[in-house]
Formats: sequence, C-alpha cells, structure tokens
Amino acid sequence: MENCILETPLGFAKIVGDDDGISEITILNSEEIETDIIPTILEDCAIQLKEYFQGERSHFDLKLNPNGTAFQKSVWQELAQIPYGKTVSYLDLSRRLGDEKAIRAVANANGKNPLWIVIPCHRVIGSDGSLTGYAGGLSRKQWLLEHESPYKQQTLF
Repeated sequence: MENCILETPLGFAKIVGDDDGISEITILNSEEIETDIIPTILEDCAIQLKEYFQGERSHFDLKLNPNGTAFQKSVWQELAQIPYGKTVSYLDLSRRLGDEKAIRAVANANGKNPLWIVIPCHRVIGSDGSLTGYAGGLSRKQWLLEHESPYKQQTLF
C-alpha cells in the first residue's frame, strides 16, 4: 500500500492505494508536509485532484478500490452518479437506491465514504437545501459546492 500527502486549498489530503486502485483519499485536520516524490501508482490521482482544484477537471477517471460493505459500496456508486455542479438530498439518494426509509443508513454510508471528492459525498444536502453533515466540515462542503457551482458569485465593488 502506497500513500502520499497533497496540499489542497482545503488543507492536506492523504491518498492511499495500490495496484488494485485508490482505496482512500482523506482530508487531514493537521499541518503536514507535501510528499516530494509521489509514488507512481498514485500520480494520476494526485494530478487529477490538482486539476479539479484548478477548475480544469469536473470528472475523475481513476481505478478505485474503497473498503466497505456491499451496502456502503452501493451508496458510493450512486454518489458517483451525481453530476458535477449538482446536488441531491439524502431522501433523493435513498429513493434512487430503492428505499426511502433507509435514509439514515444511506446518510451513515455517505459519511463513511473513504474517497473524498472523487466520490462526491459533498453533493448531498438536506431536503430543505441545508448543508448537513460532512466529515470534512461544513465550511469545506460549502467551499466545494461553490467551487463546482456554474454560478460564480460576483463582487459588486
């Protein structure tokens, strides 16, 4: 298993993976040192994340290998279908998975997503449009949604 640390506008991210794919991308809540030499197996992921943050990428093309239960993986597969710049509610996500009563289980699986940004759990919001629950913190969730928004806020002065 290889890993590296990448500096992003939202803090340091840790990427973990091997020949079977990327298994983890997490945002760290501590100061780290960016990896000087990125392992070959993680290079494409690091490049694509940098392109995303530079506004040059809206879709990831990576071999993924997250660890989770069959149910969690089904939720993560559905999350991956949410288009860039769009949001869905937890209720919508539960309905897409075939059981709106499973909303708590869906929200729990969403919160255990091990592939920050690549599987876009930040695109799931409350039914009332509120920014609810995000493992990386609500300020990061808001930043990501604004970053992906087709409507950029203009300053008046």
